[in-house]
Amino acid sequence: QVQLAESGGGTVQSGGSLRLSCAASGSTFGCMAWYRQAPGKGREGVGVIDNAGRTIYADSVKGRFSISRDLAKNTLYLQMNGLKPEDTATYYCAAKRFYNSRYCSPRTIDGMDFWGAGTLVSISS
Repeated sequence: QVQLAESGGGTVQSGGSLRLSCAASGSTFGCMAWYRQAPGKGREGVGVIDNAGRTIYADSVKGRFSISRDLAKNTLYLQMNGLKPEDTATYYCAAKRFYNSRYCSPRTIDGMDFWGAGTLVSISS
């Protein structure tokens, strides 16, 4: 049974940093990703990473967020720096069992096979 468990959410002041983790179990994955959903808005992609370590980020987080992955631990990370109030959202870890360039993209919302329950990140101004 595949499980994705996010951790590391919380409340920080604007300009601060947070590091989210996603512990995966039950499978290996060709693509892993972070998505987020702000209150009253739809889900949006934050970024993705494949098994080769290649990353793609949404324009809104480029230069501030960094995705990394520990294949040995089957764990995904999201380092968030320079946080802004508009980054307030529930952040979700997602994974696709086999890599597919069409779906391994922050622009694709419905291409992932598995999703975590989410962790709330709140940025105060």
